[in-house]
Amino acid sequence: MAHSLVNAGLTKTIVRATVSTKGKVSLSGHFHEGDYHPIVEVGFAGNRNSSPQQWGRWAKATVVKLQQTYHTKTFNMVGHSMGNMAIMYYLSANDRRLPRLRKQVDIAGHFNGILGVNDEPNRMKLTREGKPEKMQPEYQNLLSLRRTMPKDQIAVLNIYGDKDDGSHSDGSVSNASSKSLRYLVADRARSYQERRIIGVRAQHSRLHDNVQVDRLLIRFLRH
Repeated sequence: MAHSLVNAGLTKTIVRATVSTKGKVSLSGHFHEGDYHPIVEVGFAGNRNSSPQQWGRWAKATVVKLQQTYHTKTFNMVGHSMGNMAIMYYLSANDRRLPRLRKQVDIAGHFNGILGVNDEPNRMKLTREGKPEKMQPEYQNLLSLRRTMPKDQIAVLNIYGDKDDGSHSDGSVSNASSKSLRYLVADRARSYQERRIIGVRAQHSRLHDNVQVDRLLIRFLRH
């Protein structure tokens, strides 16, 4: 996915940020002068940790490191699977001292549950504004974003997969769980849009290696 952005001419720079279980961030590579859209790939050493609050703290540690190292003023975030909850819990901390988030891309987000854990195919119901009839604790913890998310600042693109097999899911996350993001952010976001990817390559772990997703990402981040 990152290399698709390089190939599209958005950037020439990919830096790797590794976050230890204690929140120490190590950067591999450097930003280059004149490259205004460098990519930072973020990896959590404790990626089996199941706490979204912890993921949010690790995301914040990464943003702080970039701010200290490169005096970053604005940035975009792209998350897949658990990376989405890292973004959401980062936002819920509402730290105004940090750089301004401009664009947020959520791919295969399990905002209100995971199939086989606390959700089942075709079980979750949403209101027209995306509010789940039953909210998981992790989702309830994010309801404060409806008041605290920066107003008219962040453009949000929500991409989810539908295997087209009757489950209305990407095999791991129901479309309803992904679409429940709307209720949390749409009223505060600068813009909010959803895009559904259909077919075999819309399976959860294949969405970050999908040409359709790459095209959506390039178009959204280019401007």
